[in-house]
Amino acid sequence: MAIGKNKRLSKGKKGLKKKIVDPFSRKEWYDLRAPTVFETRIAGKTLVNRSQGTKNAVDYLKSRVFEVSLGDLNKDEEQAFRKFKLQVSDVAGRNCLTSFHSMDITTDKLRSLIKKWQTLIEACVEVKTSDGYLLRLFAIGFTKRHAGQVKSTTYAQSSQVRLIRKKMVEIMTNEVQSSTMREVVQKFIPESIGREIEKACHSIYPLQNVLIRKCKLIKAPKVDAQKLLESHGSLEDTGSKIKGEFKEPEVQAEV
Repeated sequence: MAIGKNKRLSKGKKGLKKKIVDPFSRKEWYDLRAPTVFETRIAGKTLVNRSQGTKNAVDYLKSRVFEVSLGDLNKDEEQAFRKFKLQVSDVAGRNCLTSFHSMDITTDKLRSLIKKWQTLIEACVEVKTSDGYLLRLFAIGFTKRHAGQVKSTTYAQSSQVRLIRKKMVEIMTNEVQSSTMREVVQKFIPESIGREIEKACHSIYPLQNVLIRKCKLIKAPKVDAQKLLESHGSLEDTGSKIKGEFKEPEVQAEV
């Protein structure tokens, strides 16, 4: 063997095998608590690395956003097409206190509403609630047949569409401006704003399937810890009991 070749012979073993530690051994489980507007209080659980040194677990939990179906929050399968996003605003013990972040409807629900021989009308408005939350709301509606109509199509004229859209914006603005954020969320669940639009627009052109299809939170005031705790009620209240108890998985020494 030539001198100077195979330099590794003089050194020890390369890359000693490291002990693999289960990453879940460093993590903790936290409960996600939904506001008292919803029937189910504990919406789920989330994981986070436990506090260590300068790294605080609470800092990693705050501002996390979770998407939950209204069917699960209110235990009603008929409302499953509506989805709410909840954002962690504060942490109390092992509870993540969430607040409203946005609302949407599922794609399959939206596709099922769109059909031929009718006019689709949409409206969008930015409005501030009475307690300072800036929201952007999107409404959708569809024309339907007049009573005793024989004609198969129900197309509205462009002037009627403009009037209906104007009425939609007006009703959404009035409903939100006169309500707090909590009251607005309560209006989304039974779709009371959609029914108001249907009644108001009946004289222009009959409408059906009028929904607030999306709501985005554009700007929120500074988090008030006292108001947040009030919106969650007692932290001991877990809502209706869920079948089966949650068991934390055992920590493994090695993977």
